[in-house]
Amino acid sequence: MPTPVPDQGFPSVVEIVVEIPSGSRNKYEFDERAGVMRLDRVLSSAVFYNFDYGFIEGTRADDGDHTDAMVLLAEPTFPGCHVWGRPVGGLRMRDEQGEDFKVLCVALGDSLWEHMTRLDQVSPHRLREIEHFFATYKLLEDKRVEVRGWADLDAALDILRADRQRWQAEQRGSGPG
Repeated sequence: MPTPVPDQGFPSVVEIVVEIPSGSRNKYEFDERAGVMRLDRVLSSAVFYNFDYGFIEGTRADDGDHTDAMVLLAEPTFPGCHVWGRPVGGLRMRDEQGEDFKVLCVALGDSLWEHMTRLDQVSPHRLREIEHFFATYKLLEDKRVEVRGWADLDAALDILRADRQRWQAEQRGSGPG
């Protein structure tokens, strides 16, 4: 599949900026004001990210950050890597900051995953592993996370559309920023 052009096909194709590669216990976050990746913390629990994690370019979620994204691919990338992905669903959560939706994507550059188009094509065990990670990764920090279950592709696309509109309004100067 040829590399998509930015904004063609959004929200069916999204540009993800990886903050945390699969296998890492380091929680990196993009500092939008400074334009750099920063180490936020090392996870206190004996768990690691079992997917690449980052955000979707050109979006703004309710919490003021870019929309969170998990990327399924065969090999980890690196902090700052841009990956074209296809949303297949999302995970509904709630943490100390409030509602927190994380879009699950497959990497278009990975032949093991790029054929998937829906959440029900992802192994149920893989989905449970992801849920387990989020249910436990903050336990030793005395922070509460509530995993509320998986949402289908349509729900993920609706959130992406709303988050893109919020981003566009912000860029025009009529939203938060």
